[in-house]
Amino acid sequence: MAKLKIKTGDDVIVIAGRDKNKTGKVLRVFPETNKAIVEGVNLVQKHEKPSATNPQGGIVQKETPIQISNIAVVDPKTKEATRVGYRVENGNKIRFAKKSNQAL
Repeated sequence: MAKLKIKTGDDVIVIAGRDKNKTGKVLRVFPETNKAIVEGVNLVQKHEKPSATNPQGGIVQKETPIQISNIAVVDPKTKEATRVGYRVENGNKIRFAKKSNQAL
């Protein structure tokens, strides 16, 4: 299992698929399947039965996992897709955007 460079809370952009060029925040990462749930991306409509938490039931929109290979971290300076690098500063390992060399 490879180490993922995308973490929960990162701002990402979709680089492939039906939601291409949409941006959002990573809500959850699933390293075992190489997928992530991104806010407002890969939405599906789901029919839900009435329950205690949703007494009305009906059709709800929810995010579904998207393949990690189809998303890229957004550079904080240029707001474009970038790759992630690692370096050690003052004894701490930090992630940085390779396009602008800024810490993430």
